[in-house]
Amino acid sequence: MLENNTANERDKIVRRALIEFESALIGYAASIIKDEDRAKDVVQDTFIKLYEQDPEKVKESLKAWLFTVCRNRCFDVIRKEKRMINVEDDQLTVIRDVADDPSRAAERADEHSNVIKFLDRLPQNQREVIRLKFEGDMSYKEISQITQLSVSNVGFLIHAGIKRLRGLLSDQVA
Repeated sequence: MLENNTANERDKIVRRALIEFESALIGYAASIIKDEDRAKDVVQDTFIKLYEQDPEKVKESLKAWLFTVCRNRCFDVIRKEKRMINVEDDQLTVIRDVADDPSRAAERADEHSNVIKFLDRLPQNQREVIRLKFEGDMSYKEISQITQLSVSNVGFLIHAGIKRLRGLLSDQVA
């Protein structure tokens, strides 16, 4: 009976994770390994690892646990292949935007495209924490758990990265 309850809990937590985090994890993994098909494989591995875990140990910090495992698996894949591929704009997950009119939606899409273009000019650690914050919708604490950086370091990297992005964007307008 106890084993049956554990299996039910595992099923529930995996279903919940799939519904709530699958697309965000794929986008995050794709931003690291630069290939959507491989990103989907990484996310599948992440969910397999989740199923193998004791539900009681992961349910309180499920989001952070998933992104940490996904991130580590991405770096394993990169190390295994011993190469990195540059990000193409069309490979990035576009953040969905609720638009009030088509012209505003087009303007926002252009702005987002510009930000993504300049995001690639930032140092890797700034890019990663900014993506986790804004594409992964994570708190500084969750980002800290995933990246193994202190919360204050996460805040500094996000602040410095956004400041640099503002500078790059304002240089473009000038």
